[in-house]
Amino acid sequence: MKFSESWLRSFVDPACSGGEFSHLLTMAGLEVEEEETVAPAFDKVLVAEVLAVEKHPDAERLNVCRVDVGSGETLQIVCGAPNAAAGIKVPCALPGAELPGGFAIKVAKVRGVASSGMLCSAKELGIAEDAAGLLLLSDEALVGEDIRRHLDLDDRLLTLKLTPNRADCLSLEGVAREVAALTGTPARLTQVDAVEPTISRARDLVLDAPEACPRYCGRVIAGVDAAAPTPTWMSRRLERSGIRPISALVDITNYVMLEVGQPLHAFDDSRLHGAIHARMARAGEKITLLNEQTVELQDDVLLIADEQRPLAMAGVMGGEESGISLDTRELFLEAAFFAPTAIAGRARRHGFVSDAAHRFERGVDFGGTRRALERATRLVLDICGGQAGPVSEALAILPERPEVRLRPARVAKVLGIRLGDERIAELFARLALPFRRDADDFVVTPPSYRFDLEIEEDLIEELARLHGYENIPAVVPTGFLAMLPQTEQTRPLARVRQIVADCGYQEVVNFAFVDEAWERDFADNGEPIRLANPIASQLSVMRSTLIGGLLANLAGNLKRRQARARLFETGRCFFRDAAGEPVAGFRQPWKLTALAYGTAVPEQWGCAARQVDFFDIKGDLERLLAPRVASFEKTAHPALHPGRSARVVVDGKAIGFIGELHPQWQQKYELPQAPVIFEVDLDAVVMARRAQYAEVSRQPPVIRDIAIVVDQRLDLQPLIDGMIANRPEIVREINLFDVYVGRGVEAGKKSLAFRITMQDTRKTLQEVEVDAAMEHLMAYLQETFAAQLRV
Repeated sequence: MKFSESWLRSFVDPACSGGEFSHLLTMAGLEVEEEETVAPAFDKVLVAEVLAVEKHPDAERLNVCRVDVGSGETLQIVCGAPNAAAGIKVPCALPGAELPGGFAIKVAKVRGVASSGMLCSAKELGIAEDAAGLLLLSDEALVGEDIRRHLDLDDRLLTLKLTPNRADCLSLEGVAREVAALTGTPARLTQVDAVEPTISRARDLVLDAPEACPRYCGRVIAGVDAAAPTPTWMSRRLERSGIRPISALVDITNYVMLEVGQPLHAFDDSRLHGAIHARMARAGEKITLLNEQTVELQDDVLLIADEQRPLAMAGVMGGEESGISLDTRELFLEAAFFAPTAIAGRARRHGFVSDAAHRFERGVDFGGTRRALERATRLVLDICGGQAGPVSEALAILPERPEVRLRPARVAKVLGIRLGDERIAELFARLALPFRRDADDFVVTPPSYRFDLEIEEDLIEELARLHGYENIPAVVPTGFLAMLPQTEQTRPLARVRQIVADCGYQEVVNFAFVDEAWERDFADNGEPIRLANPIASQLSVMRSTLIGGLLANLAGNLKRRQARARLFETGRCFFRDAAGEPVAGFRQPWKLTALAYGTAVPEQWGCAARQVDFFDIKGDLERLLAPRVASFEKTAHPALHPGRSARVVVDGKAIGFIGELHPQWQQKYELPQAPVIFEVDLDAVVMARRAQYAEVSRQPPVIRDIAIVVDQRLDLQPLIDGMIANRPEIVREINLFDVYVGRGVEAGKKSLAFRITMQDTRKTLQEVEVDAAMEHLMAYLQETFAAQLRV
């Protein structure tokens, strides 16, 4: 919304300077995006009258002018403008003047003839981009008057950046109401009186789409002079609002739109046939608009039409066939209210915008439709002459303006300050919002031009704007600050992440919503939790495992020729659970998932290259869980290789899984080799054992190796767990260091070699004690697992 400050001050003139005026509007939510003066700085340019014009004796295109600038002395000025003539009044720059662009005026000779100044065009004064000749002034201009004062060139142009909800400020009267409310200065809105008809001619109006157009007004005006010039004051205001003057009738409709906010349109009445209809378009119907664009209409477009053809896209743009011209003698002037939903997007669909559509799709005052028509009628009669017929009006059900209840206690809670009842009533009165009291509450009826007032918070915003955001104190929040308890039995999440990062993994963060195929493939989840409104079709369900996101990250790395990757993520997974917390019906546990792919170590000369395997990532997981000891049990998982996966168990409870990606998914997701993955419950990872004192022995350890032969189908973990549970007191560690199947071992059997570390804190172990401990372990293995000593 662009306008001149002088035009606005003709409605309301508060006692504040230009800068304060802009700040006032901005702080009230009507942001002044741009402000500038009408013309750049210059001086010593006066209104002058050309007394006589003679041809230059030595130049065909130059004239020698005798000019009166009101000083009592006639000046001689050489001028090349084609419209220089005796009797005109034009701007004259005197010697010593400096025009925009640093152009200095001085006494000079032009082709041998002395010139004491310069007659100016609008371009030379910085008023216009182009000019065909001298800037002609009105006959009423006073000779010798400063041109800046005469043309009001010190006027400021303001451009407001309005939010879509403030359609009421898309007019000078709307902004004036705001300024009056903010400053307490009375507003002087345009006095509009009904025009008495002098002819009986009228057209019937029919609302075929009353929901889209519930109000339509129009009148015939006969005998107009469409070629009448637009008054200078109107042209000036239109130009300073960014609208190019076209003709008197078009300029009047634009002027009223800017003044009161109601778009209007004028048809050539001689080109209309029968009644005027507000109806929906028929699919495939076409119309040629005033911008010379022919559009094919869809059936959701509202039209203004006569009995034979469409006349205009309602609320958007008129049609060329029914448009007015300089030959128009009879016109049909319309003003209507169109529902915003019936106009929104219709212009943009065809690649253009219009000022009318910009207003209608945000909401126009349906209570001011007839007032705008009367205002435009009066201007037409005053400028173009003619005789007005009676106003025809078709009316359906207008939008309701339901009452909005405001609770003063709610105002205090939202704004953080308490506004007394008297202050609230005062602010509502300044906003011209009618209200009544219901006990302690205010019940407000929004006026027809305020479409943005629908709920209690809208009224609170109005109070805050008018009271002044700068007057709301910035209260520093206070509260009890204390360090959260951190026991020795838990580790901070940051510490857990650091441990994984220290193992060479990079942390990633992925969306919690994933492709439904990932849930089927990696979690065997046929009924995932679906999103009601997914941001993309491939992100339609909530994840129950983090594997899919890590594999997508891996694929991205491989496409960029990164052959080695270590990735991990911590995040929530989502499961259906009738007793779930914090949302009933859902469980949202935190998981930690890691993936390793490529070589076990970066390429180097110190060791031979080999691919990462199950035991590499198992070691990383054991380091993460330490000092708690995990056991690993053979298991099946839909995402993992059936023979190379295991369940992770800590303190007798399964906390996750580890293994190599299933060959089926390796092939489907086009991975050259299978990554190794583990996923564990984060709650189990952050748990830690309380540190306990243990005496460090000063005695030398005794190390013995033992190799046993057992059934090849026997799982290792139960055997180790049993040995640890039944070990003698002096046995400190039992570690498997070799598994052998082959020559020298009976078919169906396997050889397991263990290293036994024994130590006593009080004395050096005797050979007999060591032998007894070894015999005890061997006896346990023979009795429980049918193990045989390998010799």
